[in-house]
Amino acid sequence: MLANRRRSERQLCKKLAKIQFGTGSLPRDCTITDISDGGVKVIADYPEIPSEFTLILSTGHPRQCKLRWRIGFEFGAEFVG
Repeated sequence: MLANRRRSERQLCKKLAKIQFGTGSLPRDCTITDISDGGVKVIADYPEIPSEFTLILSTGHPRQCKLRWRIGFEFGAEFVG
């Protein structure tokens, strides 16, 4: 059985968000499938995700993220800063 390495409890959800890869780049659509105080699991319809990016939540609140894992179009990221 896989060990749960999360520092905070996750909440399952299905929320639309946007990913921005750098200052001045156009945000791209994605779907958040679960979120916690420490990070997020996302589905995005594009294969290229940089190691660091900004996630813009549906509230308009941006969060700086660091990519932690990726399987196909699904990936997990840690909130930083």
